[in-house]
Amino acid sequence: MNASILAVAFSLCLPLLSGKQNHPNVLLICVDDLRPELKCFGVDYVQSPNIDKLADQGRPFHRHYVQAPTCGASRYTLLTGTCGPTSNGALFSRANKLKYPSFPGFFRKHGYVTVSVGKVSHHPGGRGGRDWDDDAKHEMPESWDRHLLPTGPWKHPRGAMHGLANGEIRGNAREMDVYQTFDGPDTAYPDGLITEEALRQLDKLGDQAARKPFFLAVGLIRPHLPFGAPLQYVKPYLKADLPPTPHPLKPSGTTTWHVSTEFMKYNLWKRNPNVDADFALEVRRHYAGCVTYADALVGRILAKLEQLKLRDDTIVLLWGDHGWHLGEHAIWGKHALFEESLRSPLVISYKGIPKPGEASYSVVETLDVFPTVCDLAGLDKPDFLQGQSLIPILNNPKAQGHPAIAYRGDAQTIRTSTHRLIVHRGGELELYDHTTPQGETKNLADVQPEKAAELLRQLKARLEK
Repeated sequence: MNASILAVAFSLCLPLLSGKQNHPNVLLICVDDLRPELKCFGVDYVQSPNIDKLADQGRPFHRHYVQAPTCGASRYTLLTGTCGPTSNGALFSRANKLKYPSFPGFFRKHGYVTVSVGKVSHHPGGRGGRDWDDDAKHEMPESWDRHLLPTGPWKHPRGAMHGLANGEIRGNAREMDVYQTFDGPDTAYPDGLITEEALRQLDKLGDQAARKPFFLAVGLIRPHLPFGAPLQYVKPYLKADLPPTPHPLKPSGTTTWHVSTEFMKYNLWKRNPNVDADFALEVRRHYAGCVTYADALVGRILAKLEQLKLRDDTIVLLWGDHGWHLGEHAIWGKHALFEESLRSPLVISYKGIPKPGEASYSVVETLDVFPTVCDLAGLDKPDFLQGQSLIPILNNPKAQGHPAIAYRGDAQTIRTSTHRLIVHRGGELELYDHTTPQGETKNLADVQPEKAAELLRQLKARLEK
């Protein structure tokens, strides 16, 4: 194929921009602890009209998997395009020995104005120190022109991270409600202030959009614990009957099951959802209310983008940093290597996307986001990226994906379109067949040793890269 034909073929992969600028803007919306608990991902009882609309305008990836079931390590992958440490301090570790530019840093080097608002890296506002507000300790150096976290009555980013209504800051979690409703405005909780700052930043960026493209990342904290949200978003669920939780029993044998420490320390009421069905139902209802609250804030951000007439020049991504168990496998939280911890929503939308609204069920991973946005923005991808561009699936939702890997400190996993293999540090294996009703409740490693060996080879090959 000659060079001119190649150029034409590649041009068909790029968004159809309105021509106001050479490179499109990027709006990245990160939502903390968001499992695919959305109507557009098949959960009918959840009200998520704004994210549903975004999915209708783009490509929802129903089988997107993160690299790690914890905030810091998962965001490391998104923001660097590489695998890395497994702890929440992963990005701070990188900050001490920078080798390659970050995702926003790469776009900044190519002329973009880069701004983060809220929880984009692990610490809201992107700083370290006791209260996460030390301007001498940046989580992502050389990345942002502005990295912002309005704290209001929560006083500092650490207070906002686990804040409840009207400035309540977590001290001892055992003295704090695990869920809460408050009959007040969006700004009664920290995400309301984050959203208002995001709208202000869009106004500023819109003024200069004709001169320089922007990379704006907005990080919403809900539905992270504690599950507090304004009453108007929780009210639809307060008396709702929810479907039963699938496979709610603690697994036997060697697994990555854990005691849900992050959740259980919020023990003001001294109740355990694994043995208290009424409490479990209330927790699930309030999680759903927090999802609807986050959805409303996403809607305000997208409406501002439309109001400023920037939508046609902007690639919009919505990404959940990992999943969250709501009682599956008797877990309330993330941190496991089961499906519920690792599967999260990903939506990519831009003007001219083929077959908008048609979902992809191909397996993809967070590593793929950075190279994909480079392609969509017309920038040459850096060589250090470890993921694959999703352009083929954006062009054709039925295009093939690829296996997804993930890890925590003591185990690693690979997910194909049909199976999951988990390998423990001691050599124990878990093999699950997702084509069967048992899913991740029946370990088949001993009965299907050849399949386990095949996936183990694939996992080792990926990790060696």
